[in-house]
Amino acid sequence: MSEITIHRKIIHIDMDAFYASVEQMDNPELRGKPIAVGGSENRGVVAAASYEARKFGVRSAISGVLAKKNCPELIFVKPRFDRYKEISRKIHSIFNDYTDLVEPLSLDEAYLDVTQNKKGNPSATLLAQEIRLRILNEVGLTASAGISVNKFVAKIASDYNKPNGQKTVNPDDVILFLEELPIRKFYGVGKVTTDKMYQLGIFTGLELKSKSLDFLEKHFGKSGAFYYQVVRGIHTSEVKPDRITKSVAAEHTFDANLSSEIFMLEQLEKIASSLERRLKKYNIAGKTVTLKIKYSDFTQQTRSKTVPYFIADKALIIENVKELLYQERMKDSVRLLGISLSNLNTEQKKTVVVQLQFAF
Repeated sequence: MSEITIHRKIIHIDMDAFYASVEQMDNPELRGKPIAVGGSENRGVVAAASYEARKFGVRSAISGVLAKKNCPELIFVKPRFDRYKEISRKIHSIFNDYTDLVEPLSLDEAYLDVTQNKKGNPSATLLAQEIRLRILNEVGLTASAGISVNKFVAKIASDYNKPNGQKTVNPDDVILFLEELPIRKFYGVGKVTTDKMYQLGIFTGLELKSKSLDFLEKHFGKSGAFYYQVVRGIHTSEVKPDRITKSVAAEHTFDANLSSEIFMLEQLEKIASSLERRLKKYNIAGKTVTLKIKYSDFTQQTRSKTVPYFIADKALIIENVKELLYQERMKDSVRLLGISLSNLNTEQKKTVVVQLQFAF
């Protein structure tokens, strides 16, 4: 008797240049122009870039100074997160018309398990097309999609035909797809790991697959087992609609570097107030307080303290932050401060049961 393989049907939806696209949609004067959301030509970090700006090497996480240098015509736009959240809710409402198994990764991307779906459509490819068309018609923005048997492959596939495209990797094609994939395109393999793999002669999935589990664990620790599994198409992580928040944070980048701890404390009071509002809005408390410090040379430091009880009150947060601030001397002037609370009262295991069907 032949063995029947059961495959899940996973769609990864990723909005195209989401923040920048929202700004261009709301302001016709920005359409077709290179724009950066966040940062400025003097300070700050780019949060998102339009495709017109990306042609010049402008991308998220680079400094506004470098972005302007790469693209002198770049237009900086202040982020409007309330607006992005509003649009995101509309998009996720569309997702929920198809399945309850929706796992948001951020405001602009999510996994959908459509193995069994509300439309009764056996084709995940056609469902992805329909969802993307609805987003375009009802919201006014384009989205890209990846479709496959697991989250790992779907995530990679969604980047293939961007913007405004999709790619399906069918069950029989998964292994060849991963073997031919450049290692730098593997989800979860960052620049440092990519460089290390290059040094070990690993440039493609096929070359990664040729390495033994012992070899990969020796060179990459616990991540070695992950690489060994995913290159063989094995990734069993379920789509979890109730993703558990592991930390809540607030931070601020300053227009001018701070060199006095007194000035830093003033800013930390404001940051703690913002954090308190977020915690109380969602009825969250935590036991571990972390102070994040980014210096003027862009090096970063974190200092943490765990207390034996849950806290959410600004006074208790700032009391622990003060202790962390004065824990040791600052090595340089400071350009960013942040406070986060983790070890939360939300951290409890939840199980999602997925019933699978046969055809992909």
